[in-house]
Amino acid sequence: MAKHKTIIITGGSRGIGRAVALLAGQRGWSVAVNYQRDERSAAEVVQQIITAGGRAEAIKGDVQDPADMAGLFERAEAAFGRVDGLVANAGVTAPLSKLADMDIERIERLIGVNLMGAIICAREAARRFGRPKAEAAGAIVFLSSAAARLGSANEFVDYAATKGAIDTLTKGLSIELAAENIRVNAVRPGLIATEMHASGGVPDRAERLGRNVPMGRPGRADEVAQAIIWLLSDEASYVTGAVLDVTGGR
Repeated sequence: MAKHKTIIITGGSRGIGRAVALLAGQRGWSVAVNYQRDERSAAEVVQQIITAGGRAEAIKGDVQDPADMAGLFERAEAAFGRVDGLVANAGVTAPLSKLADMDIERIERLIGVNLMGAIICAREAARRFGRPKAEAAGAIVFLSSAAARLGSANEFVDYAATKGAIDTLTKGLSIELAAENIRVNAVRPGLIATEMHASGGVPDRAERLGRNVPMGRPGRADEVAQAIIWLLSDEASYVTGAVLDVTGGR
């Protein structure tokens, strides 16, 4: 039976975050489901986790706000005890555009949520996850994107740039925290059928472009979640500094 863990998932009310939360619940883990706006969806995820035999709590907070993120960890610890893992999943995109046509508010928002938010959350984890080497390691999993290596020209190079920074953060922080028995990895999804494409103004993007992926289809959120759950688990005990592609070969 899988060892019990307590994890925090930012942006856990929808998409890949939701899929990770539900899989964690199926393992009997305790899950803090962070959300910013959609309280109803977060509550639905929590109820599904509890029904599956896990423990869960929905916790509101903005990943860009250091006080909110400190509060997120504190509430998770109060509810479940020591936290073992963080999935820094919260992220946003924007309508397809060339850089020359982007306004500064859009760029600042993407950097604020996708990069600063991940750094702020990881800082809280770095302050709390250290433990003796005889124990199972604490684990941080960042959400990168295939856009980090493809560049997303003519679509969203600003988004791609934030994800490229996540790859660098993963490498550097994994070295920095190894001595404290904290593993740091990232998952780099490809074209995944989630709501994010609709928020970027192209709801059919995953299906349309998925036909050109070597595997001939877009991925599913649960397929990405399986990789994240593995990186959180003790089955990945010697894995740190890795960026795992879940892209169907793209």
